[in-house]
Amino acid sequence: MFCYQKNFFSPTLPVDEAQFYALVRAPKWKEDIDKYRETGDQSLKRKLPAFIFQATFDKTTSKTGKVGRWRKQVATRLTGLVVMDIDHVENPHEVFDAWLKVHDFKALGILLVYITPSGKGLKVVFKADPTKGNLIDNQHAMAAVLGVEVDESCKDASRMSFICKEEDVLHLDKELFSYENKEFGEMYDEEYRKGKSGQTRTNTEIEANTDNTDKKTNTNLTNLTNSCNSCNSCSEKNDPCSEKMYHGVPYSKIVAAWLGDKKVEQGDRHRTSLVLADHLRYITDNDPKLIEQILRETPFVKEIIEERNEDVATTVKSAQGYEFLKGFPKRMKDALKVVGAEITANCQLPTVNSNNDLNAQLTSWGEQIEALFPQFPILMDVCKGLKRNQYPAAVFVAGGLMMTLMTRCTYRFYHRPEETRRLNNSTLIIGDPASGKSFATRLYKLLTGPIMEADQVGKNAINAYREEMRTKGANKEKPKKPKVVVRIHPARTSNAQFIQDMVNAVEMVDGAPMHLHMLTFDTELDNTVSVQKGGSWIDKQSLELKAFHNEEDGQAYSNNDSIFQDFHVFWNFIYTGTPIALKKKVNEQNFGNGLATRLTCIPLPSTNFRMMDRESHVDVESDERLKECATKLDKTKGELPVQKLVDALYDWTARRMEDAAENDSRADEMLLKRCAYHGLNFSAPFIVLRHWESLHEDGQYWCGTFETDETDWQLAELLVNIQFACQRHFFGHLAEKYFDNQEHEASVNVKRQPKTFLAFERLPEEFTIEDVVRCFNLKNENAARARIKRMVDDHLVEKTNTFTENGTTKARYSKTGTFML
Repeated sequence: MFCYQKNFFSPTLPVDEAQFYALVRAPKWKEDIDKYRETGDQSLKRKLPAFIFQATFDKTTSKTGKVGRWRKQVATRLTGLVVMDIDHVENPHEVFDAWLKVHDFKALGILLVYITPSGKGLKVVFKADPTKGNLIDNQHAMAAVLGVEVDESCKDASRMSFICKEEDVLHLDKELFSYENKEFGEMYDEEYRKGKSGQTRTNTEIEANTDNTDKKTNTNLTNLTNSCNSCNSCSEKNDPCSEKMYHGVPYSKIVAAWLGDKKVEQGDRHRTSLVLADHLRYITDNDPKLIEQILRETPFVKEIIEERNEDVATTVKSAQGYEFLKGFPKRMKDALKVVGAEITANCQLPTVNSNNDLNAQLTSWGEQIEALFPQFPILMDVCKGLKRNQYPAAVFVAGGLMMTLMTRCTYRFYHRPEETRRLNNSTLIIGDPASGKSFATRLYKLLTGPIMEADQVGKNAINAYREEMRTKGANKEKPKKPKVVVRIHPARTSNAQFIQDMVNAVEMVDGAPMHLHMLTFDTELDNTVSVQKGGSWIDKQSLELKAFHNEEDGQAYSNNDSIFQDFHVFWNFIYTGTPIALKKKVNEQNFGNGLATRLTCIPLPSTNFRMMDRESHVDVESDERLKECATKLDKTKGELPVQKLVDALYDWTARRMEDAAENDSRADEMLLKRCAYHGLNFSAPFIVLRHWESLHEDGQYWCGTFETDETDWQLAELLVNIQFACQRHFFGHLAEKYFDNQEHEASVNVKRQPKTFLAFERLPEEFTIEDVVRCFNLKNENAARARIKRMVDDHLVEKTNTFTENGTTKARYSKTGTFML
């Protein structure tokens, strides 16, 4: 009798005829298989139960202390059945019909043949013949008879085979449900428990031991199965095709050099296998089968296969989604040098085009912004004339400009609440040339009117002073330089002038001096970076870093134009630019300085050959509304009553931090830490305008208290979600490299599917607390309740009803959202 597993996290259970048919006839699994064939969504396949034909298992204890018949190679008891997996079969029915014409399945011991869930593969289950060797030996023998190639991944006794639907069962002998070969188990059980599952016979020996009468095979069978003619399915040492090489060097030697002398410790093995799978793509033509075979022969991967039946195929699948570097990863490059394998200088590496995914995400955010138009009418004017996927960029530009108008406002944050905080932003809008970044110029001109008007007074005074200096004779008394307030500065501003103006920009607010924010706006980030690299505009990066938290800086130069004093930095800047310009600004060399987490980088998608909408008239009313809002915000002052939002952002950050901890992602931890500031700062102007009627005039300024509500939180939560996702989009790979380099590893942009994401996917659409315990692999129901509360707070699930079971009232929940990666 063989067994099955409900899911990856359940012990195995025996299968009899009734259970077999219950599984293959279940409407739910049939629906998932059909959807998987239609969409190729691997998560649907992973939800399916799976048969384990080749072995049953003794009772062992799981990591969580549960006793059961867990699918572990070390607890193997062979059944005497063998599974042969045949991939890349374009016409399974034709292949099967061809077999029937020339073979006696009874004589061959074939008990089951079915089409795999993909619809492009076949599983053949047959009786093991001890005279032919172990499981993989028997598979090679049967493959020779049927005229197909063997998938080596089925060599392990604990290999699972996802179930099929009943109509895909092509052949079934009921002896399958009672068959057992104890002699075969006695011969090989101990070997498999030790992890020895490789071939014991050469192909020549297997060929010699196979009856010629069994070889009555149609010569077209190999073509029908579309098997791999490049021999990428062969990996055993005795196979004539096994010595696969890269530039004349066996892959085993390259992997050994990649690993070096340091042992891969427990706790690091899965992550290391993921990085190795990624790096192998560069030297294997990105062949997932070959990568999986190489991994399976790697010693530390063998360990985790034996201990917990590691799903190596899924590891390789995850690595397939990573972006390619322009060159080889450093660690792989070093390994190739060690073994003397030449790297082809002009090799063209494929890249992953994620533009469609990015555009879909931006469009989704745009739709959420549009849904808030009735509650925040100013959003409609901010996004006027733009496509939905451009709305996020517009909202962040407008938010950055409007919070600069609110320079006289403060708030208190959950970190060091004794200090008042200012509304600070360092915003970059990143898109290809001619991708529509001109909207930012429109918003800049309309929303900075009050500051420009005030600045003009100061500019006129300075220009008059300079003109007078030029016309005064040598012996004439020089005029005194006026102390003026000029807050808007172009990128081409000398440090001395900028700092002097920043120190001068002080206003008395409620009887106390208050520094007003400087503002820089530029439509060419590349130009901005260039002019700040030399001459009197030399690098302002120190000021950029300190502006986000208004940190203290200072200067002590000997020239007469430079103020000798300490000062705090109050500076908001907004630039639009290209991805190349961003790379000059933030890259692997300077990532550790912390600028990335201070930046708000919002992507602007490609126009995809679409013309902009023709504007038949100028919407004067929309422009006037923006100007009116600018005037209002320029007249606000005082501490903002946003404590409820601060508390909600604390909870949001705590939930994300728990996810980062579960996924052991130090990169996410780093990128998370400042997200809440961004969420609050950018939403504050829109929230103040929404509650404007609650404010009152105090002298020339407006102030007052108002109560934030769920609608305000919807906006703040949306913006903090966008910020975190964009942080990961632009800087996730740099953060991963930063921490990997600390451990002397070179990694790439790891687009993870973390445990929390996979566990959420495993949950049924409607579920109970027991489902959460099972899918998230939690210790008890208390932990499950905490997880459910987090999901409810994040709008991922909701409570639908209650029911009574064994006299106990229980709750049922349903999914309402998609887990955010």
